[in-house]
Amino acid sequence: MRIKENNCIDYHPLPDLPPKGKEENHIFSPLGEIRKGVNSSLINIIPILLLLILSCSRNYNASVQTENYPSIYPDYVNVTVPYNIAPLNFKMKDKCDRISVTLSGKKSSIRLSSSYKISIPLNKWRRLLNEQKNDSIIVSVVALSDGKWQLYKPFSIYISADRIDPYLSYRLIEPGYEVYHKLQICERDLESFHERAIIDNNLIAGGCINCHTYAQQDPSRSFFHLRHKDGGTMIQVNGRFRKINTKTDSTMSAGVYGNWHPGGRYIAFSTNVIIPEFHSINNMRLEVYDTVSDVVVLDIEKNEVLTNPLLSGKKEFETFPAFSYDGKKLFFCSAKSVRMPQQYDKVRYSLCAIDFDAVSGAFGDKIDTLVSSFRTRRTASEPKPSPDGKYILFTSFGYGNFPVWHKEADLHLLRLSDMSVDTLIVVNSDNSDTYHSWSSDSRWFVFASKRDNGMYGKPYFAHIDENGKCSKPFLLPQKNADFYDYFMKSYNIPELARGPVSYNPLDVEKAFRNLKAETVKFVIR
Repeated sequence: MRIKENNCIDYHPLPDLPPKGKEENHIFSPLGEIRKGVNSSLINIIPILLLLILSCSRNYNASVQTENYPSIYPDYVNVTVPYNIAPLNFKMKDKCDRISVTLSGKKSSIRLSSSYKISIPLNKWRRLLNEQKNDSIIVSVVALSDGKWQLYKPFSIYISADRIDPYLSYRLIEPGYEVYHKLQICERDLESFHERAIIDNNLIAGGCINCHTYAQQDPSRSFFHLRHKDGGTMIQVNGRFRKINTKTDSTMSAGVYGNWHPGGRYIAFSTNVIIPEFHSINNMRLEVYDTVSDVVVLDIEKNEVLTNPLLSGKKEFETFPAFSYDGKKLFFCSAKSVRMPQQYDKVRYSLCAIDFDAVSGAFGDKIDTLVSSFRTRRTASEPKPSPDGKYILFTSFGYGNFPVWHKEADLHLLRLSDMSVDTLIVVNSDNSDTYHSWSSDSRWFVFASKRDNGMYGKPYFAHIDENGKCSKPFLLPQKNADFYDYFMKSYNIPELARGPVSYNPLDVEKAFRNLKAETVKFVIR
């Protein structure tokens, strides 16, 4: 059977390497005596076997063994992945003429021989991952360069039995400032490489589309904003759309950053006056800040916008609201107001909470500070509570409230059991790490990271175990390992979902053109 990259699939019990000039993929079961051991022994035995095979073949010069891991992209060395993820195709970053790769499990292994990159057969990959749940795959790489083979230190890929929600949505956008002539919100099947557009702004008069958000990872309830004179907040429930104008005479703007209440009746929003400005004196490109902001809650049953004096006013900036897993608290970020833009680098947000009664729509009478900016000397933004109620994942950086243009922006994890903060050293990078969301079982989260080049945000996934320990993140796999070298858009606001949405861009276009925006009433509770 012929597949891309001129790779062939065959079945052999530990075959010799193919003659030079041919590119083959083999699936095989190593010798019986190897299988009597455990995976730790494979780390030592498989490279030795590869070395013997190479050295015995008249078509290969003597190989050189190194204690270094192979330099591959994406970096999948010693990562943890879910058993239902698509194949982790990768390429050699160093110059080479061809590579031979072995992925070994307890019962079977996959052997690939190709040029500088590999493409793992989907069915064989799925079988191997299912066999290796709660165990590791051992990956051995041998590369040919300048007529010599180099045998690298084997690495492992741990296969978690925690299933990740199989769909991911994101906005694809050029990493510019106010460019949205061609925007799409897309949905990717994480178990394969299938991607499709679910919203396309070219079909809806070219307006800006943003903030596609699910209700507790449920694809049957979601919303997004359509910034257009005939637009509004597009709320989707079971495939049917409503268009709501959330701006009132008493609010400064329509809803901006939003989050669903677990009961489905309410959506919390910030209302903001957002200003983007270029930097002129340092190496930062852009600063995005609010001159004013408040927090409100939209009641989609009564078409009411609810607020409270504790969540609005001129003394504080409030933004990024998010309901707790049980809906009894509303988390948000708050900062003392300062003169903007003169003191843009002095504003720092604390992570706060207020009680909320879903029956009456009333708020509590006090605000609790969970993470104080006066103590950390950093700002907090984008709090995302975990579905199991144990954590709040948020972004921490130097100042302000818009982290994507801040290189120092990192993800932090607030443990609600003891209110301690984990700085997630294993997860973060030297560039912006933000725009995060949880899986429905609270064992995975996805975030957009600019770690590769400082410009393009790409979706990375990290596992968190029952003790709250996080693993090294891995990049969203692609069918072609060269994909990210040529893809010139950022993945914006990645959101995990338990299943695919039931609509397509034509359904959104129809709703946009046929629906009249509903108005809302402003209510103080």
